This record gives sequence, C-alpha cells and structure tokens, in this order.
Amino acid sequence: MFRKLALPLVLVGALGATACTNPYDPGQRAAGGALIGAGSGAALGAIAGGGRGAAIGAIAGGLVGGAAGVVTTPQAPPPAYAPAPAYSSPYGK
Repeated sequence: MFRKLALPLVLVGALGATACTNPYDPGQRAAGGALIGAGSGAALGAIAGGGRGAAIGAIAGGLVGGAAGVVTTPQAPPPAYAPAPAYSSPYGK
C-alpha cells in the first residue's frame, strides 16, 4: 500500500515546495529544480532499486534538476506602470 502512495506523495511535496520560489531568479530556480529532481529521482530509484537506488536517483535527479532550473530561467518582464487610480473623495477634494 505504501509503495503505491510513495511516488505521488513525493511528487506532490516536491511540487509544493517549488511553488515558493521566484521564477526569475536563477538561484531559486536551481533550488526548485533540484527539489523536483531529487524528489522524483528518489521516488523512481526507490521503486526501481530499493534503498541504494533511491540515494543514487536523488543525487542524479537533484543535479539534473538544478542544472535545468538554471538553464531555463526566463528574463523578468519589464515593470508595468499603471495609471493613478481614478476615484473621488466624498469630501470634494
């Protein structure tokens, strides 16, 4: 039963942790990619090869995920300038 739930739980946890990163910062993208890669690699390694496979999968997945996070960092969009809000004061000023 636990083996069936291990992969989805690890993937959901890794994806939830990466939602807390800035998508335009290469360092944070590397950390997020490493979390996703390590979690996915550990889950797949545990399913395929047991305890030692999980460690190897986590290391390999973390390295690949971190590198992919740095390489795929997009440029930040230019700041948007919004006009001043149009509202009126109830006191006529």
